[in-house]
Amino acid sequence: MPEPLGIRISGSGRALPSRVLNNQHFVDRLDTTDEWIRERTGILERRVVSPGESTATLATEAARRALENAKMTPADLDMIIVATITPECLFPSTACFVQQALGGPPVPAFDLAAACSGFIYGFVTASHLLREGSPYKNILLIGAETMSRITDYEDRSTCILFGDGAAAVILSSTPDVSRHALLHHRIEAEGSGLSMLAVPAGGSKLPASKMTIDERLHYVKMQGREVYKLAVKRNLELIDSTLAEAGVKPDDIALVIPHQSNLRIIESARQRLGLPPDRVFTNIQKYGNTSAASIPLGIDECRETGRIKDGDLILLVAFGAGLTWGSALLRI
Repeated sequence: MPEPLGIRISGSGRALPSRVLNNQHFVDRLDTTDEWIRERTGILERRVVSPGESTATLATEAARRALENAKMTPADLDMIIVATITPECLFPSTACFVQQALGGPPVPAFDLAAACSGFIYGFVTASHLLREGSPYKNILLIGAETMSRITDYEDRSTCILFGDGAAAVILSSTPDVSRHALLHHRIEAEGSGLSMLAVPAGGSKLPASKMTIDERLHYVKMQGREVYKLAVKRNLELIDSTLAEAGVKPDDIALVIPHQSNLRIIESARQRLGLPPDRVFTNIQKYGNTSAASIPLGIDECRETGRIKDGDLILLVAFGAGLTWGSALLRI
């Protein structure tokens, strides 16, 4: 079992585009129905960026709100990490765009790509960098995505799923693991499944060309049934192993905040835990799948509404492209 790491969430904030695409938007344009979308995904609407908005603008707005919530300034930050698969550009990192926008002294800034598991990968990375004796005391961790930029709105099997958004947390080191801590974590990947969910073109393997554009290879391609089956399987295995290794019972958990990929996947996890609906957070109805942004969006909403409070045990769990998956058990 991993050693508990003294970590607390000093502040959080979120940013969402104002433009809303409800299910009727797709019904009017594709061979689908509102009932089919709701039944298969649980999604009612999702947010998408407008011209002038981007991953960096959303990430910066979320960061500013997190700083305000923490009563900090950019000068208090020792590092910036952005979890994203829709970066501002190939390079420099989106984190550097955020750093420029926030101002403050030079600090390390980098992006982390683990798709829908990205925030948990980032949380674990930041937590280890904040260990006792480290020069880092406060790390800004952002999950930010503009999935609409890589969504094929002619592909009815995927375009209904994704939305845009960003949320940020400021993680701070603390010596008292009895009050605030990352108690257990697990991050894993299985590269043999990488073709199940991917954007094939745009990198060094398939750089942009007339062929890649004509064949729409710069958009998300997904083997939906296979991904669904593996997501259910891995999520249940992950939850079982995390609780067993941490010596925690489902009843001890105040709230589960899962990645918002599909309501049926979330429901299967809830049923496995035997928890009532109010102890498993969902916002997929409003935002769709926002990839690395979904878990921090949930954290910020729950902190704002009081659904999580000091001393609560919180379980974060995610599964994404790569294939990647991860969990984090926190004492908030």
